Amino acid sequence: MVDASAQANPAAASPLFLRDAEVRRGIELLYFGYGAMIRGADRILARRSLGRAHHRALYFIARQPGLAVSDLLRLLAITKQSLSRVLSDLQRMGLVDVRRGEVDRRQRLLRLTPAGEALESELFEALRARMATAYSSAGQNAVTGFWSVLSGLIPPEDLALALALDRSGRNREKPGTAP
Repeated sequence: MVDASAQANPAAASPLFLRDAEVRRGIELLYFGYGAMIRGADRILARRSLGRAHHRALYFIARQPGLAVSDLLRLLAITKQSLSRVLSDLQRMGLVDVRRGEVDRRQRLLRLTPAGEALESELFEALRARMATAYSSAGQNAVTGFWSVLSGLIPPEDLALALALDRSGRNREKPGTAP
C-alpha cells in the first residue's frame, strides 16, 4: 500500500543523491509524473486517432509558428520518414498548413490552422492543469530546481534550441495573462 502523504510531499533527496537508488527514484518519478500528466491529452488524441508524435508536432508548431520542417525534425528527434507520416496526417486532417519559405524556397514552413490551434489549445489545457497544480504545491524554488534538472538532461548541442523556444514563447505571451 502506498502512503498517501508520500504523494503530496515526497521525501527530500538524500545527501547521497548520486547513488543508484536516488537516481532510480528520480527516473521513476519522471516516468510516473509524465504518464499521469499526459493521460488527459492521450484521451483527446485517441478520439482523433492521433498519437504523441502528432501532439509534440502540434505543440512545437504552436510555440513557433513558421517553424521549418528541418527544425521540427531536430526538435522531435524522429526519423524523416516518421515526421513525414505525422505531417501528412496533420495536413490531411486540416490541422497544419505547410508553406514555402519566402527567402529560401526550398524551406517548408509550418503553421497551425485554426482547427490545429483549437486542438493544440485543448491538449495544452489538459497538460497545463496538472503542471500548474504540481508547480503550485512545490513552490517557486522547487520549480526552478526542476527546470535545472530537466535542462541538465538536454544534450549541450540542443540546449540553445530549447532556450530559444522559451524566449520566443515568452515574447508572444499577452500582458496580463498567466503563463
